[in-house]
Amino acid sequence: LKFHYTVHTSLDVVEEKVSSLTKSSNDPRELYLGLLYPTEDYKVYGYVTNTKIKFVVVVESANTALRDNEIRTMFRKLHVAYTDMFCNPFYNPGENITSRIFERTVLGMMKQD
Repeated sequence: LKFHYTVHTSLDVVEEKVSSLTKSSNDPRELYLGLLYPTEDYKVYGYVTNTKIKFVVVVESANTALRDNEIRTMFRKLHVAYTDMFCNPFYNPGENITSRIFERTVLGMMKQD
């Protein structure tokens, strides 16, 4: 609940950036949206897949060790893990994600820093 407002506000920014990307002549393969919503305590970054799946990462503003390139790498790892999970023939789209491998990947990214 703590991040509820922040994430929903960031999703509005994602929609604005996605619509501006489709209107402009930027590379449509660029999925990383960058910094979406900085606050005093947190920074929110965004990523959208080709199929319009949205990923949002919230990082503490005090964490200066994470640079833009590392955030981009985190999103790529998350996207690969999501794709692997989605390709599982036992996963039904729309259900909660229960993959232990996906969960381990996300937890590993959180513990990394």
